[in-house]
Amino acid sequence: MTTERIDPPLVGDERGMLRAFLDYHRATLAMKCDGLSDEELRRRSMPPSTLSLLGLVRHMAEVERAWFRRTINGEDVPLVWSPEGDYQVAYDATASTRSEAFAAWQEEVEHARRIEESAPSLDVTGHNARWNVDVSLRHVMLHLIHEYARHNGHADFLREGVDGTVGP
Repeated sequence: MTTERIDPPLVGDERGMLRAFLDYHRATLAMKCDGLSDEELRRRSMPPSTLSLLGLVRHMAEVERAWFRRTINGEDVPLVWSPEGDYQVAYDATASTRSEAFAAWQEEVEHARRIEESAPSLDVTGHNARWNVDVSLRHVMLHLIHEYARHNGHADFLREGVDGTVGP
């Protein structure tokens, strides 16, 4: 499997740029996982940490769900892997597979895209119950870009540790 990653434009309107950068970072995470077996994707960074590439994919499914479906769309849905709301559960990919984790992540990304595209503007707000604050769609998109960028840095090191692959 080879992931196509499209570079964000250098010029564009705010919403288009946010969409492009978010999709760029989503594709980057997928690229870091290309060509690896389930076992390699589950390889932990450094015990006792449960951090792995597959754990990052599972975590980002939770993040997409929490911010777009729960916060912006106001859906009453539990986290994917923890009905109790424990985000750390997603990192433990011990029994997970590529197909299970990527299916959940891609489903949440598609929900997120539909929610964002149907919003009349970036000024749409939702309530983040965990923090007990209202946030704009603009904030959510920027937050996810930040979250992906940070975790893609982790993915760089994880991938290098698995098979020596480095790069964009």
